[in-house]
Amino acid sequence: MSHPFDLTLYLVTDPRQTAARGLSETVEQAVAGGATIVQLRDPDAKGRALAEQARALLTLLKPHNIPLIINDRVDVAAAVGAQGVHLGQDDLAPAVARAILGREAIVGLSIGSVEELAASDLGPVDYVGCGPVNATGTKGDAGGAIGVAGLNDLRARIQLPMVAIGGLKGEDVQGVMEAGADGIAVVSALCAAPDVAAAARALKASVLEFRRP
Repeated sequence: MSHPFDLTLYLVTDPRQTAARGLSETVEQAVAGGATIVQLRDPDAKGRALAEQARALLTLLKPHNIPLIINDRVDVAAAVGAQGVHLGQDDLAPAVARAILGREAIVGLSIGSVEELAASDLGPVDYVGCGPVNATGTKGDAGGAIGVAGLNDLRARIQLPMVAIGGLKGEDVQGVMEAGADGIAVVSALCAAPDVAAAARALKASVLEFRRP
């Protein structure tokens, strides 16, 4: 059984946007404001540097029982004892990640279309990240925006917990939650916010307000 997780407010880090404030400070403020899960994403970091970042975040998050998810790098997740990994369509297959990390690991998978869904083995997957809902510049290989309609279509086909992602701001929360998302994943809305804790509080309150009963 996988480590417990809560997709309500899912922070995805961006090294460019956290540079001025610092990664740990940004994450600490986001957690203070109510972030419920954190993904470390730094595609340019080498393995050793990424592992050092991950260990620092694990120390920060452990007292709050908030899981740390590593983007793409199953090896780093295993090396540092992170709670899970988030995979793209071109990364290791979820079954391979599960075999490496064990049954308690959280395994997430990005799905951006019905075609990607059809090609995916969801058996070893704990949750899906669907999008991008809006066009986004924070991830160079993100596909075209699927909008709320695309999210709604995927929700009808997927029984797993789902987090919506892709250029989401406060004004988008109602639409994605009414489409059936269990939470929102954000990058800029927190990492680039002048007051990260305040932004997190506002986003989380909105998610809880509009989440389906």
